[in-house]
Amino acid sequence: MTRSSTPHASTRHRSGRPPRQRHEQASASKNKESAKSGGKPRRWSHEVMQKSDALDLEPGIFKSGNADEIAQSLKRSSLASRRRRGTPFQSAMSMLNFYVNRAGRNLPKSQRKVLENAKGKLREAFGRPK
Repeated sequence: MTRSSTPHASTRHRSGRPPRQRHEQASASKNKESAKSGGKPRRWSHEVMQKSDALDLEPGIFKSGNADEIAQSLKRSSLASRRRRGTPFQSAMSMLNFYVNRAGRNLPKSQRKVLENAKGKLREAFGRPK
């Protein structure tokens, strides 16, 4: 059995560098960015929620404790928005998933349950099967 002179596909990527070196390079550039901004973390997800081209959301809608209210608000926003790229359903579901994913472990279980129920209500509101 002969060995090929080319490295295995999993050890080389587009840049031609092994993954470890690429990771070190990426972390070095991140450190430069935080030094430039005075050490404050960038809140890009907050900016997305405020200035996104996806939807114009009602303020504080995700803090509501009512899944039906959240779903109806997202439906209204997605139907009214002219800046969205996908269908109204895709935009609404995408924004809801974005909020849940970005909140991560900081989202209380009770609020997570409300938001997961809102996904089902949103599917119902748009006539989509579960």
